[in-house]
Amino acid sequence: MTISPAFLRRVAAAAAAETLPRFRHPVSIDNKLAGGFDPVTEADREAERAIRALIVEDYPDDGIHGEEFGLEREASERRWIIDPIDGTRAFISGIPLWGTLVGLTAGGRAQAGMMSQPFTGELFFATGEGTYYEGPGGNRRLAARDTTELSDATLCTTTPSLFDPLRRPAYDRVEAAVCLPRYGTDCYAYAMLAAGQVDLVIESGLQPYDIVALIPIVEQAGGVITTWAGGRAEGGGDVIAAATPRLHEKAMALLR
Repeated sequence: MTISPAFLRRVAAAAAAETLPRFRHPVSIDNKLAGGFDPVTEADREAERAIRALIVEDYPDDGIHGEEFGLEREASERRWIIDPIDGTRAFISGIPLWGTLVGLTAGGRAQAGMMSQPFTGELFFATGEGTYYEGPGGNRRLAARDTTELSDATLCTTTPSLFDPLRRPAYDRVEAAVCLPRYGTDCYAYAMLAAGQVDLVIESGLQPYDIVALIPIVEQAGGVITTWAGGRAEGGGDVIAAATPRLHEKAMALLR
């Protein structure tokens, strides 16, 4: 069973109907983390409900794992992974670097994914035959750029402060070697890697719903995405994405 771009467009539109009316408007914020700050809003919850409803309607036998409402139909070989708002901190700050992530795994491996940024009117998606962009500037197929040297690379991470003390020195070695580091990009960084705008994304402590949708988008644009140990990234954790295998190899040498 294949996933059509039309279905992903419907999912993006259903989520946008819940998120956009609440963006840059007063919204109630709950904190999910005792001793820290992990915000969730009504927009997160309602967007996930809307996405789940469409999946159940079109793919009733598939499993679903969402950030806000957990796992259902766990035994299914196919599973949809949902982050209704990746970058909730950006969302509540009025910064349009958040996105809705929906990915599909089969046998635990990411097969298709989308990242929607409805405020800017952008949709990035991959369903098995390349990575595509729809939005301002015209619809097109995307390709990661051919950067092979760290000294030429643009690197993104959400913020180095998220790295635990044991991981931070490894990240700092890579940042010191690149041309340009940028912070605060959340899921948007991976879309920009697929679009040929940045070359490296390095993150730590991710959950599956933070990354599964983005794996096909990076890979089907020609990029490489793994854990810091070099394995598949569907389980989250410490993740690195690179525009080319050679750049990935050089960054990995510094992470080790």
